[in-house]
Amino acid sequence: METTSMLDDFSYFYSFFQDSTNTIPDGTTVVGGGGNSGGGGGGGRKRKSGAGGGDDGGRLKDILASLLMLDEEEKVDQEKWVLDSDNDRALFEENHRMRAQAMNEYHADMVERFGEMEESESSRVKRARRSASAVAASTAAAAASSDNVGSESSSQPAGHHRRLWVKDRSKAWWEWCNHPDFPEEEFRRAFRMSRATFNMICDELDSVVTKKDTMLRLAIPVRQRVAVCIWRLATGEPLRLVSKRFGLGISTCHKLVLEVCAAIKSVLMPKFLQWPEEEKLKTVKDEFESISGIPGVGGSMYTTHIPIIAPKVNVAAYFNKRHTERNQKTSYSVTVQGVVDPNGIFTDVSIGWPGSMSDEKVLEQSSLYQRANSGFLRDVWVVGGSGYPLLDWVMIPYTHHNLTWTQHAFNEKIGDIQRVSKAAFARLKGRWSCLQKRTEVKLLDLPVVLGACCVLHNICEMRKEEMDPELNFDLFDDEMIPENGLRSASSAQARDRVAHDLLHHGLAGNAFL
Repeated sequence: METTSMLDDFSYFYSFFQDSTNTIPDGTTVVGGGGNSGGGGGGGRKRKSGAGGGDDGGRLKDILASLLMLDEEEKVDQEKWVLDSDNDRALFEENHRMRAQAMNEYHADMVERFGEMEESESSRVKRARRSASAVAASTAAAAASSDNVGSESSSQPAGHHRRLWVKDRSKAWWEWCNHPDFPEEEFRRAFRMSRATFNMICDELDSVVTKKDTMLRLAIPVRQRVAVCIWRLATGEPLRLVSKRFGLGISTCHKLVLEVCAAIKSVLMPKFLQWPEEEKLKTVKDEFESISGIPGVGGSMYTTHIPIIAPKVNVAAYFNKRHTERNQKTSYSVTVQGVVDPNGIFTDVSIGWPGSMSDEKVLEQSSLYQRANSGFLRDVWVVGGSGYPLLDWVMIPYTHHNLTWTQHAFNEKIGDIQRVSKAAFARLKGRWSCLQKRTEVKLLDLPVVLGACCVLHNICEMRKEEMDPELNFDLFDDEMIPENGLRSASSAQARDRVAHDLLHHGLAGNAFL
């Protein structure tokens, strides 16, 4: 049956080979009829006559037999390939199943082992904590029985136990500085003041700075809090070094600096940085007159710049063009305007205005300007440099060209008064080195820090704290002459009278000659 079907499949080849035996040349015969199966008619096929017809039929059968054998072999090979593929697939799947089972068993075994290890470690830690708690309890109980502390001692074991997690940092440097045997000269070099002045500041701030102990840790003492702030302001060192010095966290040191500066501004500024009262103001006028010969001077005014990191908002307002041109490096700053008495003690400050503002603009934004326009400064001159305008209460030098001898003499005396404020700002920046470099303090917190530096400067000046000559600082703030430097005709006439009196009463000197 199978052979018959295969013969049917190859019937096409048989017809092909049968047709190939037909020839066209002469001597051919016609086999079969075109339309009738019985007799020969026209249109039948031609077959070559002769004895070769039998041989062609035999070759055809051989060819067909070969083709059948080849097809049979191909089918056998195909079935064998399919069988081998099925066997390989089954073997691969079996291997994969065995490996997955082995990995799952290994993972389960490791999870079980780590669980046992964690349980063992947890048990060991619990036993250690119970032992430490028992030792602490017994120690506290013994101390309570010997010192008769009472109920206050009974809470000590729990507090001691709860503080076990706190990171242990070395406080050796601060403990040595706080020791009575620490040399006074080294203390003054580290904190820019004597131990007596430091103690006075701690006493003044005690009620505001003191914190209570908690269940987690003991509060940082007031002296250490104040020391962190003052040392940071004095040295300008980064918080990382402050942290190592005092054995505290970096974030803790940053928080302490801001807290103590705020306390200084709220508690000490009303006591140590105020405009003088009437009696004190008369003394200030007399001292300035003895310095310059100019009557009625109540203060010397100056504006300096404090470098800052480029702010994230409104950066153009804080760009300092003059310092950038001088240093050949992009500079940003905020301003500090201050008025000082003859001893270099600040009596008024205006802090935090952007560094792109001129001295004239900073003055107009200050509270001193508002008070003066309200009549607060009557019969009082505040002497400023050429960067300020001439007002009813602000005295400045002559700034035009081709000055007369009288005007030169007056400018010389104004310069004597100006040197008082410049020297005060130089000591301010020299004593508190944080004002010399770009600070890490945020722009919003900076006025509090700068105000604290001014208050601490006044305290040191009032208590006659000597300053190390190595800390001297040279100011290089450039003054810009305002567009409208003459705003008061009466003040211009008063200035001319003062200049005339200085020259004709022999008080002008001869440095301008």
